[in-house]
Amino acid sequence: MAQKNVTLSLDENIYDNYKEFCKKNAIALSRSIEVFMESKSKKRKNESNINFNK
Repeated sequence: MAQKNVTLSLDENIYDNYKEFCKKNAIALSRSIEVFMESKSKKRKNESNINFNK
């Protein structure tokens, strides 16, 4: 899988707190964001496939 560098604007305190959380829990910050994005994308896809004509 190809990697893509991105620039984000985040609340500084939220970013710093989450970065510290990841460090203390041996979590890769970028991977945790990827997992979040994957989860949201799949959830949104599943919601859009709901048949309301039942």
